[in-house]
Amino acid sequence: MRGAALAFGVAVSLGVAMSAGAVTPAAADVVIGSDRGGMIGDYVARYQRVRQSGERVVIDGTCLSACTLVLGMVPRDRVCATRNAALGFHAAWNPDAAGNQVTSPVATRLLWSLYPAHVRQWIARNGGLTHRMLMMRGRALAAVVPPCDGAPQRAIVTARRAVAAPGQARAYRRAATAITVPIIADAAMAR
Repeated sequence: MRGAALAFGVAVSLGVAMSAGAVTPAAADVVIGSDRGGMIGDYVARYQRVRQSGERVVIDGTCLSACTLVLGMVPRDRVCATRNAALGFHAAWNPDAAGNQVTSPVATRLLWSLYPAHVRQWIARNGGLTHRMLMMRGRALAAVVPPCDGAPQRAIVTARRAVAAPGQARAYRRAATAITVPIIADAAMAR
């Protein structure tokens, strides 16, 4: 009982300190180490939270598919890349009834609209958003994403895992309800 009271007191103290501004979430870096992407709506929501938090994003590995939305959703001065970074772009898709990937023109247009002009120019010069993955690394990446000038202050490593088929239905519903404009809700479920 005494331990529970102590834990409650610590939690209340931490909550008061955070609300008073003594502890700020912007002190952390979000580190992308190996992210294969996923549903567009999930990434839009994730990067909206990061943008609002003030955190810096450090790309230190692969950032594929919807992960690349970080370039358009988080201010450029808060995104940097290490020498390990690589970005992968492709057209958005939805699974059909058999589980095959079917390109979604609506979701691909949404992706395109979220990327900054310099990223769209690079994609266009390299064949556009198609079913095949376009990889950006090295000098091309350095021209788009500034190099990191310091080590992460506190790492929050992000990684995507494959989602089992039963969980996908729940994730589709969550993404669609998070975005209220119908055409964007459909695109939010694309990958």
